[in-house]
Amino acid sequence: MLLSSCAYTTGVTGPEAGSNPDQELPTFWQSIATPDDRRRISNWRRAFREGVADAAAGGHANEVAAEGVLLRPDAGLADPRPPAGDYRCRFIKLGSQGSVPLSFVAYPWFRCRIDDQGETLRFRKLTGSQRPSGTFYPENRLRMIFLGVLELGDETRSHVYGRDANRDMAGTLERIGDARWRIVLPYPRFESLVDVLELVPEDARPPDRPAQ
Repeated sequence: MLLSSCAYTTGVTGPEAGSNPDQELPTFWQSIATPDDRRRISNWRRAFREGVADAAAGGHANEVAAEGVLLRPDAGLADPRPPAGDYRCRFIKLGSQGSVPLSFVAYPWFRCRIDDQGETLRFRKLTGSQRPSGTFYPENRLRMIFLGVLELGDETRSHVYGRDANRDMAGTLERIGDARWRIVLPYPRFESLVDVLELVPEDARPPDRPAQ
């Protein structure tokens, strides 16, 4: 699982994501994202479909189907901005880059948090040996953009987005239910074709299906 520490930016302004369902919002994140990450984000749907197809071809069609809307590429709903607070989160890795044979891996639930920073939101994974953190930026009425980095083990130094391509993370944030969101990370640096991170508020009951 790839994830981590920080994507600090200052001076970001603009209307709240989803505030006007008929108007696209300025894409401030594009001036922050690296060229490679802009390409990855622009191909998020292709990566998602390839990951689902590869997982199904690898004998995991039933596991993919059991996840329902979580693993349906076009399941995003309007108003993607999640509230600040504590969340349950879990990762699913779809497809294989060839370096590993597994095309479907579902991780257990862990703790994470979202903090409101005004126009942006700050995301952090609180536990585990691989801890993603970063920033959600306004994009349009269906999604926000995630830019972040990966922190490993017992590291205490904060890594800054854009300085190490192997640590950088980029993807989209979508709402897929009344109290359910996902981060789609297309073409991560290692292992999979797409990583999907599910987010459910800590005080909400997780969706009814196996948490592998």
